[in-house]
Amino acid sequence: MPQPEPALLPSIAPTLMAADMVALTTRRTMRWRPGLSVDGSGAPHSEIFAAAGEASGAGLALALALDRLDPEDRRPILWVQTRETARLTGRPYRAGLPAALRDRVIHVLADKAQDALFALEEGLHCRDLAGVLGEISGNPKQLDFTASRRLSLAAEKYGVPLWLIRLDAGRDLSSARMRWQAAAAPSAPPRWNSAAPGDPCWRAELFRARSHAPGKWILHHDGQTLNTAAPEARPHAATTAHPVGLVFAAGARSLAAG
Repeated sequence: MPQPEPALLPSIAPTLMAADMVALTTRRTMRWRPGLSVDGSGAPHSEIFAAAGEASGAGLALALALDRLDPEDRRPILWVQTRETARLTGRPYRAGLPAALRDRVIHVLADKAQDALFALEEGLHCRDLAGVLGEISGNPKQLDFTASRRLSLAAEKYGVPLWLIRLDAGRDLSSARMRWQAAAAPSAPPRWNSAAPGDPCWRAELFRARSHAPGKWILHHDGQTLNTAAPEARPHAATTAHPVGLVFAAGARSLAAG
């Protein structure tokens, strides 16, 4: 292929830079939606901030995990907790987990945040895992930007995604590619039995993302599909659906309570 004349390079460079800026802007303004990363091309390192008194953090993390993972992939999932997060939310309860993950969870209970970070990073180095979930409470000094960067690099290098649940934590500095805030939302009344619990719902805010514009949604699951709607909309007025087959937990009882 012939090379451009040196005299033409100054005129070509601005055009190439402008094209790169347009492509980058397009990626960053693309709205997130369920199913967008079902092919595994989504962010490899995500953080979910949530209160420890409800199951929103674990529920959203599992929803994002199943939204990304290949349904045919039967590799194990590593779930790492500190003893403090286990005290706050309980350990994973296999019977309450989604059927697709029920027999695949490898649970690790770490004494301290430093031990949990070590286990998370070691898990990300293992390509025999489909993904890694972690739960850490508060803002331990061990989870600084350097530690966060190590997790991001490991997830990207080995292709093992990480969903780190931050319980009762402030939004500190992090290299996570997607950062969510999760909270419980009211459920719509069930169709046949008004005394029964409605479909679990969450207010989900994507407040930082490398490839998506920030946004807010009501996420809810009707037993067959994961749906999104505007935050002010009722849960039954969903605008987007994607089959996930996920059973969520809602309210004050934790998904991990056993």
